[in-house]
Order: sequence, then C-alpha cells, then structure tokens
Amino acid sequence: MSVVQTEIDRFLGSSAVPLYVGGSWTPARGGAAFEVRQPADGSVLAVVASGDGADIDDAVTAATRAFPEWAGRSANERATLLHRYADAIEASAEVLANLESLDVGKPVKDATGFDVPFAAKAFRYFADLSVNVRRSQPLPVEHIEARQVQVPYGPCGFIFPWNFPFLLYAWGVAPALAAGNTVVVKPAELTPLSTLYACHLAAQVGIPAGVVNVVPGLGRTAGAALSQHSGIRRMSFTGSPEVGRAVAQEAARNLVPCKLELGGKGAAVIFDDVDVGDTARKLAGAITLNTGQVCCTATRWFVHQNVLDELVSEASKALSEISIGPGDDEATTMGPLVSETQRQRVLGYVDKGISTGATALLEGGAVRPEGHEGGYYVRPMLLAGGPDNVCAKEEIFGPVAYVIPFRDEQTVIGSVNSSRYGLANSVWSGDLDRANRVAERLEAGNSWINAHNVFAYGLPYGGVNLSGYGGGVNSPETLFDYLRHQTIARPLS
Repeated sequence: MSVVQTEIDRFLGSSAVPLYVGGSWTPARGGAAFEVRQPADGSVLAVVASGDGADIDDAVTAATRAFPEWAGRSANERATLLHRYADAIEASAEVLANLESLDVGKPVKDATGFDVPFAAKAFRYFADLSVNVRRSQPLPVEHIEARQVQVPYGPCGFIFPWNFPFLLYAWGVAPALAAGNTVVVKPAELTPLSTLYACHLAAQVGIPAGVVNVVPGLGRTAGAALSQHSGIRRMSFTGSPEVGRAVAQEAARNLVPCKLELGGKGAAVIFDDVDVGDTARKLAGAITLNTGQVCCTATRWFVHQNVLDELVSEASKALSEISIGPGDDEATTMGPLVSETQRQRVLGYVDKGISTGATALLEGGAVRPEGHEGGYYVRPMLLAGGPDNVCAKEEIFGPVAYVIPFRDEQTVIGSVNSSRYGLANSVWSGDLDRANRVAERLEAGNSWINAHNVFAYGLPYGGVNLSGYGGGVNSPETLFDYLRHQTIARPLS
C-alpha cells in the first residue's frame, strides 16, 4: 500500500469523519452521519458526521471567540501563517489530489496539475496582497482630523458546492483569513473530504483554534442554519441561483452582506476566420473539463455558418476520442459525474431537449466502463436546434454543448445576451479588433478571447444577473470584499 493511500485510510478512519470546530475534531451533537459515495463505482467512500443548527452555533461561537486575537495580529503575522498553510498544501498535494479524485470523480492528474497547486497559490496571493494594502486613508475635511480605516468583519460564513471543493475553499477562505476574519464553512455533503483534510493541515501549521471551522451537513439543516445565524458578519454562497436566492434572503433578515457566485450558460462565439481544428479541440476540452460540471464553461456554441459543418465534425472527432473512466486511471481524460442524481439530471435534460425539437449531432448518453459499472458515467454530447430549446437556455452541468449557427456579428451579440445568466463567454476570431469589440458587448462578468476557462490571480472573476452579485474572486477587490470601512474623526475647533 502506498504512503498516500495509507494516509487517506488513516484520515477517513473506521468511523465517521468528525467535524472541525474550535480547533477540535468532534462528532455531530445529534450523532447523525451521512455516506459519501465514490462516483467511479458508486461504493461508499467514507462516513462523515452530519452537523445541524447546534453544531453551526458551536462553530460560530468558536469563530467569534477567535476573531479578536486573529484580527489583532499584524497582517505580516497572518500572512506568514498562510504561507505555511500553502507549504503544507503543496507538501500534501498527492493526498489532497487523490481525495479530490475519489470524492468528485475527476482525474487525479487534473487535481494534481490544477486544483491543488492553484489552491495553494490562492493563500500565497492573498497573504502577499494583505501586507501591501493601505488599511488607513487620511481624509481632507475642513477643521476635522479624519481618516477611513478598513477592518475585518468578523466571523464569515461559506457554503461551497461539490464541483471544485478544495479550490473553491481556497478562493473563499484565503482572502477572508488574510483580511483578518475567521470562517465557518459548510462544504457540499457530496464532497466534504478535501475541505476536512484542509483543517488537519491548518492545525498542523499553527492556525489558531477557531479561526477555521468546518461543519459538513445537509443544506436544509447545516446550510440553512449557517445562512440564518445572527453571529455571521459576512456570508458567501457558491452554487445554483435557486439556493443562492434562499441564502441571500436569510442573510438579509440579519442585514448581513452576502456575495453570490452562481451558475452560468456560457457562450462561445466562433467566427469564420479561426483555425477550426484548434478551436474545436479547445472547446471540446472546455465542455469535458470536470465532466462539464463547471459553471462558466462554454455550453452554447454560436458558430458562423461558413464553418459550422467543419467545426461540428472536428469537435465530434475530439469528443469521441475522450477516454472515460475512473480518476485514478492514467488513461482517463474524463471521469464520472459526481452522483447518480447528477447523471439523471444531465440525461433528463438531453431527453427533454430532443423531445422538444433538438437534434443530436453527437449522441452521448450513459456509459458503464468495464469494472466500474456502478459509476456515474456519461459520454459527451453535441445538440443543435432552436435558441428556445430547454438545452439552449438552462444550465445542464454536464458534458453537453448546444450548437447554434449565426450569420452576422450584430445578431449573434443579441442572441448571446438573451440568456438570463451572465458569468462567462468567449469570442474566437483571428481579427482581434472584432474579438475585442464583441467581447465588450457580451453581457457577463467575464469575456475571454480565443480561449475559455481562463483563470489567474489578479484577474477578477465574477458574474451578473442570475450568475451572481456582491463581489468576485481572485483579485485585489476580493480581499476588500472582506474588509469594511470605518471612519475616524476628531474636530479641530
């Protein structure tokens, strides 16, 4: 048995993996637990303690107690600990990547090559940023000595989804901690394991008890209790618009500011002057990344009619060559969906789309790799049809793209902007003047040119409309999301 597998077995243990509250591993107060299943074969991967309102209350209490000391440290002291946290993440990269693969279904090489190192970099980026921002600004006011300072809010609540659990943990928690806040996290019940392991690493590097608290549980119990808790001072939710509305409403009852990172129905606009083969391969890679369970990915392909047939042919070829299997197989390029519920959701959307007029350009559907017949696998699919089809309008969250031809620039801009979502789109053209012109007119938080799914620290990322509000991630503005303004004034006469 490998060292990595031994450590995973040790962490998962023979009984329920406990909550992490106030620096201690503890069972749920009510004694409840839930099973976490492995998407590769449907087997039980772990049993995890299931928190409820009482456990959330304990976690918020612990975060409240820890806040004054953590906020009172210098930015440099906090940054030093966050760098040590990043060191520990990198040292445990194989364990974290394998946990992420087992839990989510994605290939280990994807988690090793992107999720884990990019998460570690989040802690370094915000640690370094925090020691260089100006926390106090003098104000030029007549006859008053005045300044405005930026201070942390206090305990911040986070509810994260299941598609990129460890990376999203880092994107949210890193800026909050760097700013001087404490955190209470409710990970998705489908994929809590890497987030819980992150608590082990936090304790290992000396992050004080109560600064990071993680309470797995169901959305209707732990999630609802967190969004409703009056002790939370800043709330953040990543997930569907439907649940996001509920979280925002609950936070609003306590007048707590809330930021929402929600779903999308991203468009790729492909003009007729592109390298068709290269563009098709890149778009095929976009919709199969994480088995299509990516909120910002390109699921609507608006293709100029002059290259429509060629692009569909090239994309179909690339998608047919995708190797589907378990995440621990080196040959796998696309793993299973996260759950049977998600698989039925994806297949249900496709069935509904076809029954209402869509055509399958590349037929997909359920697939059962040999030896993993109990897993939640699907083949990639390409559909075509009218813009009002359900598969053209709603977020499927699987490896499915919907192809729509267009003739002219003005029309395609209107078609893209007809979506209720507004997270991320891309424009593909050899004419950079046109690409930039169209990118600016597409209504979304992000417009990418000749690429899709573009992320870097310092590059703001967020959504509009049904895709979210209240701030984004990965940029200096994100750090300021977790700092509030306070005015200090002394009359001089």
